[in-house]
Amino acid sequence: MKKLLVIACCLLAARDVRAWGQKGHDVTAYIAECNLTPEAAEKIDKVLGGHSLVYYANWLDNASHTPEYAYSATWHYLNIDEGQTLETAQRNPDGDVLQAVTDVVGKLKSGKLPPEEETLALKMLIHLVGDMHCPMHTGRLSDRGGNRRPVTMFSETANLHSVWDSALPEAAHRWSYTEWQEQIDRLCDDEAMLVQAGEPQDWLVETHEICKEVYDFTPEGAKISYDYVAKYAPVVEQQFLRGGLRLARLLNEIYR
Repeated sequence: MKKLLVIACCLLAARDVRAWGQKGHDVTAYIAECNLTPEAAEKIDKVLGGHSLVYYANWLDNASHTPEYAYSATWHYLNIDEGQTLETAQRNPDGDVLQAVTDVVGKLKSGKLPPEEETLALKMLIHLVGDMHCPMHTGRLSDRGGNRRPVTMFSETANLHSVWDSALPEAAHRWSYTEWQEQIDRLCDDEAMLVQAGEPQDWLVETHEICKEVYDFTPEGAKISYDYVAKYAPVVEQQFLRGGLRLARLLNEIYR
């Protein structure tokens, strides 16, 4: 019984840090993979030992709950409370998603990491860029990014974070990650370059603007149904695409 309770507690803790569910991270990674230059794709294949970006898309969610990588537990999000901005928010001394992405990109661009550390950094980056584009991972500290904002979704008890984690994307489209990519990764080169513009800080601020609108539209106790899915399905599609294209840009710059 004690072992079962421990497992249950670990699962609940894992929910608190996850952004997009497994499908969302797979979609983001696959879009990035489909937009790599041949040079970057070849180098990344060697760094990841022949595995794809998708293979490691969700690795960090589990790794952050192990003793070896527990230091990365706070790297999945950056809480910005109501009335605050990125500049005025209290940053977590243990790190956050913006700091982690910035640091990891800098280390990879230096070209000075030993092979094992380079592989670790790349596996982390694949996941963290996805996290940066999930609105609730810039949510309020006061409710743990929506984990403590109760809602119902199709009459089932839920919270705002879990809705945006997996329930909303799955309600929007029952597609495989390859089908997601086929359907939403359709921008021309000029349009894709516009999406890829800016830096990680700009992307996080952009995500937070969406987060604020979601909070306004989803009060505590909100009843989420088909109209909500119809309103926000395009936002989910947009954020998956932005995350994938921007991850591709970073990787193409790192592995020229």
